[in-house]
Amino acid sequence: MMTEAALRPDLSVDLAPANPRELRLRNPVIPASGCFGYGLEYGGILDVQRLGAFVSKGVTPHPRSGNPMPRITEVPAGMLNAIGLQNPGIRGFLRKYPRIWEGWDVPAIVNISAERVEDFAMMARLLDEQPGIAAIEVNISCPNVAAGGYCFGWDTAMSRDVTRAVREATTLPVIVKLSPGAQDIVAIAEAVEAEGADAISLINTLVGMAIDTRTRRPILANETGGLSGPAVKPVAVRMVYQVAGAVRIPIIGMGGISGLDDALEFFMAGASAIQVGTAIFSRPGMLLRLIDDLETWMLQQGVTTLGEIVGAANPGYRTHDRHELDMVTGYLDE
Repeated sequence: MMTEAALRPDLSVDLAPANPRELRLRNPVIPASGCFGYGLEYGGILDVQRLGAFVSKGVTPHPRSGNPMPRITEVPAGMLNAIGLQNPGIRGFLRKYPRIWEGWDVPAIVNISAERVEDFAMMARLLDEQPGIAAIEVNISCPNVAAGGYCFGWDTAMSRDVTRAVREATTLPVIVKLSPGAQDIVAIAEAVEAEGADAISLINTLVGMAIDTRTRRPILANETGGLSGPAVKPVAVRMVYQVAGAVRIPIIGMGGISGLDDALEFFMAGASAIQVGTAIFSRPGMLLRLIDDLETWMLQQGVTTLGEIVGAANPGYRTHDRHELDMVTGYLDE
C-alpha cells in the first residue's frame, strides 16, 4: 500500500547541480533579498525552516545607514523603495549572523553588493568558509565607480568581470542577480554563465519615480526608487522566458509574485525556483501557503516532480539533463 509520503509530489530542486557543494532546496519558495531581513525578523510569524531557502538583506563592504526618509511609498500595483542598502557591513554581518544560521535547516543565501570588482571578490572570499552560509547572491545592479557610476549589470563586460572575480574567490554556489535595465538581458545572462555562475536570479527592481502633486516634489527623498510588486510581473516573466531559452544553469524567477498562478507562470517560463518580495510585507504567511498550494496543485494535476513543469511553456528551454548529456559526449549546440 502506498504511503502518504510516497504520494506527495517532489518539490525539491538543486540550484547548483554542477557545484560540488550543491544548493539543494526542499521546495522552490524563497523570500527575496531586502524583504525578509536576516531570517530572524519573521521567526515569530512563520516557520522559517519550512522555506526552500531565504536570501539575506544586501551586505556591502562597509556599514551603510541608507538613504534619508521618506524612502518607501506605495504606487498602483506595487511600491517604490530607495532604502539604500542599509546594513552593518560585511564584518559586522559576519560577527552576528552565520553562527546563528549554522543551527538552521533552511539554507541561507547571502546577497552582496559593491561598487568595485575587488570588493565583490573580497566579500566572497570572507564568506567562503563561514558556517551556516549555503550560497552567495551577487547583486550586479550597482554603480561601478571605476566606470563613472554605470551599473555593472547593464554591461556585458562588467557583469563578466564581477562574476569571474567572485567565482575565483569562493567555492560556494554563486547566483548572479540580473538587472532589468540591461539593454540585452540574454547577453548578460550568457556572460555570467560563461564565467562560472551556478544560477541566475531575475529580475531586480525597475527604476521608477512618484511625484506628490500637492507639494510638486518627488515623494522619495532619493527622487527615484526601485519599482516592485505586481506591476513588474509581465516584464519579469518575459525576461525569465528569454534567459531560460539561452542558458543551461538554473534560474530563480521573481517580480510581482502574489500567489500560486504567478509562481506557475515563472516555472512554466523556465524558472526552477522563485523569490517572493513585496507581497511579504502585507502577507508574510503567503510564503508557506504558496508551498502548500503548489503541492496541492501538483497532486491535482498528476505532476510528480517540479521539473515536469519547468519550461513547459517555453519551447526554447533546454533541460539540465540535456546539458549533462552534452558534457559527457562533448557536444554543445550553439
